[in-house]
Amino acid sequence: MHWLFLLLAFAAMAFAFMTTSTAILAGCLLAALVLFLLWIMGMYQARVAGASRDATTMLDPVEMRRLREQAEARKADETLEP
Repeated sequence: MHWLFLLLAFAAMAFAFMTTSTAILAGCLLAALVLFLLWIMGMYQARVAGASRDATTMLDPVEMRRLREQAEARKADETLEP
């Protein structure tokens, strides 16, 4: 969706270069700037959303306790063997 903002910003910029009216030129340049900023914000938001962790992969307290007990048992076995 954010790529649509970039496409519209380029279209507004192209229309601004083709017009002869100063008011339309200013409006198109302002629209292009706003659309470009919206594109940057959308791209940043998509990148941050893609980097977030999935909540289903988080461990519950019971699983954490089981893993901790396994690690402690493994550590105790290593100290007894030498």
